[in-house]
Amino acid sequence: MKRKALIVIDMQNDFVDAALANADAQAIVKPIAEYIADFDGDIIATRDTHCEDYLSSPEGKKLPVAHCIKNTDGWQIVPEILSALEKRNAVILDKPTFGYLGWDMLSAYDEVELVGTCTDICVVSNALILKAKFPALTVKVNAKLCAGTTNENHLAALQTMRMCQCEVLD
Repeated sequence: MKRKALIVIDMQNDFVDAALANADAQAIVKPIAEYIADFDGDIIATRDTHCEDYLSSPEGKKLPVAHCIKNTDGWQIVPEILSALEKRNAVILDKPTFGYLGWDMLSAYDEVELVGTCTDICVVSNALILKAKFPALTVKVNAKLCAGTTNENHLAALQTMRMCQCEVLD
């Protein structure tokens, strides 16, 4: 039997309805919550996690918008998605930057599927890390359940992932 995991990337208040929000991110909240409930496999979620001195960090200097500051409301996972995650006993991981490097727990998996935000920053970073770390792992990205900083950036990231042998589900 294939071992599968759904990875929900950064569905936090700051990306959905606060500091870096956009309508595309807002539109995927309910569909992701429903997808979590029905997914046949394990569930893992990430939280973009920054310290109060974010704006003085290398990332903060290039993206000067304070967001996902640990223990703030913006850092919290959107309530509807958090509720779905809790019902599925999901693992929640804090990551200090775009891509998470501690994916060792996925070494026994056959397939992972990514959903969430932002397609062109954190989703693509994690998809490529997973593909590089586990070349035999099937890495899928559900395009309809991802949101980019813009639609153009979303589409470009999907194309990048396709070129790097990730399966993009349309």
